[in-house]
Amino acid sequence: MELFKQTNFDFLGKKWPFIGASLVLTVLGLGSLIVKGGPKYGIDFKGGALVYVKFLNQPHADKVRAALTIPQLGGTPEVVESKETSEFIIGTDVTDEKALAGTRAIIVGALYKSFGAADPSKLDLNNAGSGALAERLRDPLTRNGVALSEVQLQDLAKAITKFRDTPPRSGLLHSVDELASVPGVTPAVVQTLKQECFIGPFTIRGVDLVGAKIGADLRRQALYVILSALAGMLVYIAFRFEWIYGVAAVVAVFHDTIITIGLFSLFNLEISLTVVAALLTLVGYSMNDTIVVFDRIRENLKLMRREKLDTLINISVNQTLSRTILTSGLTFLTALSLLLFGGPVLRGFAFALVFGIFVGTYSSIFVASPILVFWQDFVERRKGASPAVAAGAVRRRQ
Repeated sequence: MELFKQTNFDFLGKKWPFIGASLVLTVLGLGSLIVKGGPKYGIDFKGGALVYVKFLNQPHADKVRAALTIPQLGGTPEVVESKETSEFIIGTDVTDEKALAGTRAIIVGALYKSFGAADPSKLDLNNAGSGALAERLRDPLTRNGVALSEVQLQDLAKAITKFRDTPPRSGLLHSVDELASVPGVTPAVVQTLKQECFIGPFTIRGVDLVGAKIGADLRRQALYVILSALAGMLVYIAFRFEWIYGVAAVVAVFHDTIITIGLFSLFNLEISLTVVAALLTLVGYSMNDTIVVFDRIRENLKLMRREKLDTLINISVNQTLSRTILTSGLTFLTALSLLLFGGPVLRGFAFALVFGIFVGTYSSIFVASPILVFWQDFVERRKGASPAVAAGAVRRRQ
């Protein structure tokens, strides 16, 4: 399928505005990185705690974020809503396991304050473990005439928490009466639970801790992966074409990566593992687009030996224009839809793809291809200078 037939756009004649735009974006991005002391890393890379919270009545993410904007947490923690699990993922900068319990207590207290007050005289049935529940029920059950051995009491508490944590409840009870179907929960037990417990408005589903050392290792590994991909592609293209083609392609891809990371810094977006995945996708996509153009240039070099290189490159780019518009355009629209409608979880990934595809497409034409022309001009000037130098030396000897 061809959108355009026999186009004759002078792409290389318009290269300087695009090269200038690339220089401006590169300088701005690098300047932002220097001023901010590097990229803004997500918890995956800098370390921290992820607290998973699920609500009885799902609030808006902004309301959760506002509830947690308190001095005790050092500012506004990262809050991301997961549509799949109906949970909120709260990210904090805590990297010490000893401080994690205190941070969790601060988060729970802030959420109680905004979404439903806790009853200090009772146990939150949606956040209690089986051990705490058994301890709470031991004496009240005895007073209410429910005689249980210690083993039976522990088994009862485990059965209640297991029932609470299994789907479709998944950690949240709406009423104590739901527990009437649990084996061993008699009406007397239900009455005791109502006296000693209350139903909290949310539950802490889990806590993950990423240490600072692990985050540093992940950063280093991500850098190695990207550099290894670039090095491998350089070797492949140098073997498949010529070494200058490999250099041009790697410079173009490096240009795309630097500008994309710079845009993340300018827009104060976090670099996470999903963003690294997007950058690797961008590296492969941009390289593939560059190779398509280079392959057409190589074919035309055999067919149009008398044409100047810049003219031949313009012809080659025009011949691949339909393919570039179709592949880049459709991929761009897909990434744009993820950016607009994918939500906070996919925002970094989609942002990298949207701007990376745009930058990668024009770099194949206005960055990689001009490098070939600049190199040929350099080689021809060297060849032209050598005979002139030799002739001058002969005249001096005469």
